[in-house]
Amino acid sequence: MRKNKIFIYQLLPRLFGNDATRNKRNGTIEENGCGKFDDISDTVLQKIKECGYTHIWYIGVLAHASATDYTRFGIPAEYPEIIKGEAGSPYAVRDFYDVDPDLSTNVPQRLQEFKDLIQRTHKAGLKVIIDHVPNHVARTYRSICKPEDVSDLGENDDSSIGFSPQNNFYYLPGNTLEIQLSPDKLEKSTYKEFPAKATGNDCFTHRPTQYDWYETVKLNYGVDYMKGMTSYFDPIPDTWIKMKNILLFWAEKEIDGFRCDMAEMVPLAFWKWAIPQVKTKYPGIIFLAEIYNPAAYRDFLSENTFDYLYDKVGLYDVLRDVACGYRPSSDITFALNNVGDIQHQMLNFLENHDEQRLASDYFLKDGELGKAAMIVSCFINRNPVMVYAGQEFGERGMDEEGFSGRNGRTTIFDYWSIDTLRRWNNHGRWDDQLLTKKEVNLRNFYSRLIRLCNEEKALSEGLFYDLMSANYENREFDSTRLFAFLRGAQESLLLVVANFDKKIQEFTVNIPAHAFSFFNITDHGEGILIPLLQKNGTELHYSLEYPFRIKLEACSGEVYRISF
Repeated sequence: MRKNKIFIYQLLPRLFGNDATRNKRNGTIEENGCGKFDDISDTVLQKIKECGYTHIWYIGVLAHASATDYTRFGIPAEYPEIIKGEAGSPYAVRDFYDVDPDLSTNVPQRLQEFKDLIQRTHKAGLKVIIDHVPNHVARTYRSICKPEDVSDLGENDDSSIGFSPQNNFYYLPGNTLEIQLSPDKLEKSTYKEFPAKATGNDCFTHRPTQYDWYETVKLNYGVDYMKGMTSYFDPIPDTWIKMKNILLFWAEKEIDGFRCDMAEMVPLAFWKWAIPQVKTKYPGIIFLAEIYNPAAYRDFLSENTFDYLYDKVGLYDVLRDVACGYRPSSDITFALNNVGDIQHQMLNFLENHDEQRLASDYFLKDGELGKAAMIVSCFINRNPVMVYAGQEFGERGMDEEGFSGRNGRTTIFDYWSIDTLRRWNNHGRWDDQLLTKKEVNLRNFYSRLIRLCNEEKALSEGLFYDLMSANYENREFDSTRLFAFLRGAQESLLLVVANFDKKIQEFTVNIPAHAFSFFNITDHGEGILIPLLQKNGTELHYSLEYPFRIKLEACSGEVYRISF
């Protein structure tokens, strides 16, 4: 049975379904609107499935601190001065057992509405990933939806001491929290925290700055940061038990996977303890780690740990520089070699909620110019690939939404609607009527890449062979702007070529005899190269005696089936 390559479509429901046509900077939910779970209809889920995706990562699902008042529904009031933006950060969770009321049509029925979305997603043939945020919580964390037999985070802490293995938080005894914010915010502040707790980005001072994750507090997994990172894991720390139970709570709701936020800031020992227990009960569930320390990659992929890791510090950074013309395309080889034995477990992406949009002024300025990088991301190996909602239309991310300035990123902190997604939505029709021809063509390009990966076994399961070293001496191959490799499975052999240059490249590719023996192909004297991306592309004649010539448009690529 063929194993599909995982393609994840990442979306923030708050933005995704919001079809409000006018946006006010720093606008409230009443002024700017908000997408709902119900906006993610059977229609749009089917369209996402038809584009080839296998999973949807819903971000911002867990209840997080926001400036919107829901006290009439029994939800505690928040403190705007310790919230980033009107909508708040999805990663400042205020209740691990609740979903965000912003996303519900009927607030008291919000959890049921999310369960219905899970069922719609599964009905469309897609799997569901949500965030698990294990390192920190909102400063005002208080669960109103926890099971009756669960004690709240911090409920049984001894706050008179800075550290105890059985405390859920770290404390700074004798100190009141003094966040270093602008004077106008501090004047209006009514939030009091005594003793102060350590801040989420490992900031162990009672005076965090605006550059810290000041809206969050750090969770304590039994590591004493004040005494040389000494670990106290026996007996099992209380936080371990609470966080494992939270994972099991959501797995029971038929979640198919967790993307674990800043996983490396939590002890590896916890993951080795918790993940096997979750997988024993729910064997098909996957764990994806956000991690930025290459030295720890293999530890986090060791037995009983994560299935996949972010490939940000590596392939993403290199592809970005190559696409922008800052580095030669040959550097892609070195990035792949650094994770060679674990490449199949690295998640490739060119956009996510933390990164700048491809089409932004800070990156490539046009989504079309990211095609070569996307071809490499998709075809390079059998590992997962992720696309951020709007990327496939060339969303620019150049709005100045409020807390999020004009920085090339789509806000996660503000109530807003996204131009391309709003027009695709077209008041719930989810059609192409309001999209430009250029946007539709780019979306179709993405769909063709993704579907091709799971139509061709060589791409979904096959082996990888880098052709760059065989072409460094090839005068008709620019190894600073071109990238070429083979993918093969059984009798199927594909040649992938990408042009990162902003002008047309015409070139030859040397395929060494060793490549054919690597794929166990003996009869390779002559053949035909059949293009798979361009429907009406030109077939090329392949011969050992006469090199074939390929012509690629600027910032593009092609995959050829080699038929002998």
